[in-house]
Amino acid sequence: MADTTLKDRAIIRISGEEARPFLQGLITQDVLTLENGTPRWAGLLTPQGKALFDFILWADGDDINVDCEASQAEALTRRLTLYRLRRKVEIGRDETLAVHWAPDARDKPHDPRLPELGHRWLAPADGGDASAAFRAHRLSLGVTEGLSEIGSDKTLWLEANAEELGGVDYTKGCYVGQENTARMHYRSKVNRRLVVVPLGASDPARQMTTYPDLGLAIDHRRVEDMGALALPGWQAAAIADAPA
Repeated sequence: MADTTLKDRAIIRISGEEARPFLQGLITQDVLTLENGTPRWAGLLTPQGKALFDFILWADGDDINVDCEASQAEALTRRLTLYRLRRKVEIGRDETLAVHWAPDARDKPHDPRLPELGHRWLAPADGGDASAAFRAHRLSLGVTEGLSEIGSDKTLWLEANAEELGGVDYTKGCYVGQENTARMHYRSKVNRRLVVVPLGASDPARQMTTYPDLGLAIDHRRVEDMGALALPGWQAAAIADAPA
């Protein structure tokens, strides 16, 4: 497999004897049960339940590798460091590893959000860059990620389709933003969602970002305004199951 490195991604390593308990109280996923080879998508939220950062978690023994947007790695490291206080935790970039992706690499883990996204793994970087190919594939499946698409303190985590894409654990206990996220879930109050739309059908008032080269845009729309769109199956099912 050639050109599998996602050069727009970076790895932050969380290590130390309190690494897992430290993350457990902060993010939307259960870190204590995370196992090698089974990554999980997660978010770090505001107390109101809005997304600040999204990332994929990888277990490496007792350490956790955070597969995040490269342009946001420094900001995420600073944010995590603010929460560390006196815990026995080390937080820093791991330059020895890169994120890799291929549409079909059967010996590698699936992307935790959707199997159709393909296979993802951590390894030293190769010479190529698969970032553009993965972005096009991901958006064709209606999956959003990162600062430009989800925003920072703009979009509630469940509005980023976190429940449908496996980005939240409702049984793990408390984390930052848990109260509002759980309330929305149990009351079925996800009134808006991020959606990938053709650029010509995008509503400028609802736009998060555009990709003119792909002819696509990301809109933050009310659910009742999404019925006429050609949605991916996973998202269409979520809209159909939403209470009237």
